[in-house]
Amino acid sequence: MNDSSYKYIVSTSPHVTCRRTTRSIMFDVIIALIPATFASFLLFGLYSLLMTLLTVASAVFGEYLYNLIRKKPHTVNDLSAVVTGLLLGLNLPPTVPFYIPIIGGIFATLVVKMLFGGLGKNFANPAITARIFVMLSWTVAMTTFVKPVDLSLGAHELVKYFDGDTVTALTSATPLVSLKTGGTSASALDLFLGRVGGSAGETCALALIIGGIYLAIRKVIDIKIPLIYIATYFVITAAIYKDAAVAGAGILSGGLLLGAIFMATDYSTSPDTPWGVVIYAVGCGLLTAIFRKYSSMPEGVSFAILFMNVLTPLIDKFMRPRPFGYVRPKKPAKEKKAKEVQA
Repeated sequence: MNDSSYKYIVSTSPHVTCRRTTRSIMFDVIIALIPATFASFLLFGLYSLLMTLLTVASAVFGEYLYNLIRKKPHTVNDLSAVVTGLLLGLNLPPTVPFYIPIIGGIFATLVVKMLFGGLGKNFANPAITARIFVMLSWTVAMTTFVKPVDLSLGAHELVKYFDGDTVTALTSATPLVSLKTGGTSASALDLFLGRVGGSAGETCALALIIGGIYLAIRKVIDIKIPLIYIATYFVITAAIYKDAAVAGAGILSGGLLLGAIFMATDYSTSPDTPWGVVIYAVGCGLLTAIFRKYSSMPEGVSFAILFMNVLTPLIDKFMRPRPFGYVRPKKPAKEKKAKEVQA
């Protein structure tokens, strides 16, 4: 047979082929986020859904704009920008002004993702970094929460937060405020179903767990990361407060489940070595517990994951297994310097 019939491809490792594509993986993540998105609509009405749609649209626009300016092939079809927008929208309070999700979505993709080389090259999770950015920029709006709507009063409850005056009489402290002092202001059932104040997509633990189970079944995420993350947080928090009930309530409160399942598991910002994954997840859980207890703000998930994202390259460097058959070269002996004797 003529050698010209063969096609030789030279590429770097890993030399593994798989039918799964980036688009299919991102599509699975979108499906997994549908329960949390639907729950945010039922809990906080149409305005929270509009905020999520704005973050998705602005995230897609930010990526499209970067590729347009740089005259590069458009990459919005891989759906990663849609996932980023969804995650950011679910991390926002349900009554933030409309310009916050727009700016946050553009910042997430254009700055955090594309300026660092695009998908797989970003140093931190874009949604988390954008959330921290808008929180530091508009702290009051990002820390003002409202009570869930009461659908028993009628369908008009779904549009109540379209009124601009939502932060005067309807503000509600999240359960994390009471947990910080070792108390619980909501029942376990309310926390599980999301009948508490908080960001739009983080309150309903049931919806997030359903999404996590789907991703685990589809083998989209490394299930060890959320499990170790949550277990570490539970152990450390129970030790700090000497109360397992407070630690359990902390798991169901705030953004811990949303962060552990959907953001700490980001491929490009989490370690790819077995022991690196363990160190990374333990670090996320430990820092979350410490930040929630000792920082000036009750929530610490975003800062904990961002900090461990930054450490991921260093963790992989020291945890990467030695290649089979590799022998570490011996260090050359230092030459002994002759001592000079002064007369």
